[in-house]
Amino acid sequence: MTLHETYIKRCLQIAKNGLGTTRPNPMVGSVIIYKNQIIGEGYTSAYGRNHAEVNAINSVNDRSLLKESTLYVTLEPCSHHGKTPPCSDLIIKNKILKVVIGCLDENEKVAGKGIEKLRNSGCDVTVGVLENECKEHHKRFFAFHNKKRPYIILKWAETLDGFIAPISKDELKPVWIANSISRQLVHKWRAEEQAILVGSNTVIQDNPTLTVRDWTGKNPTRIVLDHKQNLSRDFNVFNSDAKAIIISEKNIDFSKKIAHQICKYLYNIQINSIIIEGGLQTLQTFIDEDLWDEARVFTGNIDFKEGIKAPKFKGKLISDQKIDQDILKCYEND
Repeated sequence: MTLHETYIKRCLQIAKNGLGTTRPNPMVGSVIIYKNQIIGEGYTSAYGRNHAEVNAINSVNDRSLLKESTLYVTLEPCSHHGKTPPCSDLIIKNKILKVVIGCLDENEKVAGKGIEKLRNSGCDVTVGVLENECKEHHKRFFAFHNKKRPYIILKWAETLDGFIAPISKDELKPVWIANSISRQLVHKWRAEEQAILVGSNTVIQDNPTLTVRDWTGKNPTRIVLDHKQNLSRDFNVFNSDAKAIIISEKNIDFSKKIAHQICKYLYNIQINSIIIEGGLQTLQTFIDEDLWDEARVFTGNIDFKEGIKAPKFKGKLISDQKIDQDILKCYEND
């Protein structure tokens, strides 16, 4: 591994500290190197606050060293005014003459403009170090800007014999298939994404809260599909724990491709990542319209003998692990 790769790898490590808090901004990491020593580090603050490069520069005790330093960053420094001033301007102001970038920012507001501004100022810019790893890290951000939709994660639990729910039950609450450790992991995932989506049948049958209860983090925005807006506001999903948004026939045409319309609606309200935790109909709709990026599937150590079958899909297996007695398989849409 080269020195450039070593420092970009460190950028990726610290960037993950922003997971779940920077949205809709990307979770960027940056380090500043002076004579092969790290003198500054930073990652993107919560939305509306400092970007990674700003935090890295601010962490340097002796600013006079910056003009002889190299700044490393996972994503091209921004060149436009948003909630904060352009990071490229700050780099130029501090006379940092060497910048190493993991990957280009494909947001049309940047898309090479930050690099151009740095080079025009006399900065030596290297681009594409651990590029694939950086693109994977920024997958939510790129999906939003390139595909004009959120990054979509499907999640469900199924029994050993392939069912996700019983045909009927006596109480309006979930019938747990996965164990408590797996359920805690799901709450961690919820804290990492901007929104969570279910259909009205899931609300009626399970009365879920859809919050982060077994983990520390921000509750996702709850998206509820309610065709006729008939759901009672007494259901848990409408409590004050988190924001709830209803998608009904006022927002989309339920007679046409529903998932495509949902994605367009979510894009327009700036949702850049979402977990789909609905029932079979909701999950299969996104699968059939080929609108998903990851599927995370738990197999619990129980049988139902009969019930509602798990969704049918095809994807590339990217991980397979055991969680106590559960099996978790993760797939990507290839």
